[in-house]
Amino acid sequence: MSVRKIRNTWWVDIHFNGFRYRKKSPDNSKAGAQTYESLLRQKLAKGESINKPKEKEIELPKFEEFAWKWFEIYAKPNNKDSEVSNKEIALRVHLVPFFGKTKIDKITNQQIEEYKATKVKTHLANKTINNHLVILSTCLHTAKDWLNFEKTPKIQKLKVPSQKFDYLTTEEMDILLKNASGIWHDVFLVALKTGMRKGELLALVWENINWKTGQVIVSQSMYNRIITSTKSNRIRYVDMTKEVYGCLWERRKSRGFVFTDENDKHFSMRRINDVLKRTCKRAGIRQITVHTLRHTFASHLAMAGAPIQAIQGLLGHSDIQTTMRYAHLSPSIYKETINLLEPDLVNINFRQHTVNTLKEESVKQINDNLETSLT
Repeated sequence: MSVRKIRNTWWVDIHFNGFRYRKKSPDNSKAGAQTYESLLRQKLAKGESINKPKEKEIELPKFEEFAWKWFEIYAKPNNKDSEVSNKEIALRVHLVPFFGKTKIDKITNQQIEEYKATKVKTHLANKTINNHLVILSTCLHTAKDWLNFEKTPKIQKLKVPSQKFDYLTTEEMDILLKNASGIWHDVFLVALKTGMRKGELLALVWENINWKTGQVIVSQSMYNRIITSTKSNRIRYVDMTKEVYGCLWERRKSRGFVFTDENDKHFSMRRINDVLKRTCKRAGIRQITVHTLRHTFASHLAMAGAPIQAIQGLLGHSDIQTTMRYAHLSPSIYKETINLLEPDLVNINFRQHTVNTLKEESVKQINDNLETSLT
């Protein structure tokens, strides 16, 4: 019998030239199966194949091809100029030369470990290598979504030691400012007393100085003379000290950028670094960067006992862990805890607690006796 019903499904089962063909009927009825059988026999008689041709496997691109496509249509629109520049360098100098000839879906965990080992041997910092791995991971996950392949390799970052940072003492701050003159004195003072990033200083406009509230509104940054959002994409409000308020008030304008040269043009990133370098040399203090001024702001706040959450808000950190690097400078948080290990302090506190308890019990006893005698 060429058509048969098996578990409520009609099948066609025929033999032709020594081969057996068993097909499920597209029309699940006896008549439908018989019609399908007739169609299959006609095709076989004409020498046509009745087996469904295999779908041609889509050939996925190599990493090099996909990475640059991803860079153009994903990285550029979704990142600020500084981040786009960093991604372009990482791809061109590091990732594409290593993974470029491998199919995008064939990159393995072993290859990634080999990449890490290779870069470590070139003395590239672990943090920099981890930045490359983040770019690689984002690129691969995007490829998985766009090209619909099964999975991406698991990427494990290298361990990065806690970042050390430098900051100026109060005396060094005074020496630095005494050796800076004109607008550069104001640039360094505002950096030291507001914690603004270099790009935020260069992008600061007079419209964002609120003289009534005494606040600086940090809403934008500058990179390669192009205005962008702040690093955390957030607006923050930083109160001015009297010194900052005074120096800015003397040069106040109604509009335009706060820090410009004698021709009212932007300073370049390089120029502000060069001037700071020369000022440090003139002041006889170690060479520092503009970011050191930001570290100084946060460090002095921590040493004065400012809450970590407040420092986080003033610096514009999106992650509290970034701000926690300053926690060890706080004078009170850990001191009070360590005092618990001091036997003398503990005994003094215990004795005082005992005395207070006895006083309370005595007063209660006197009151109880008085109440009894009156009744």
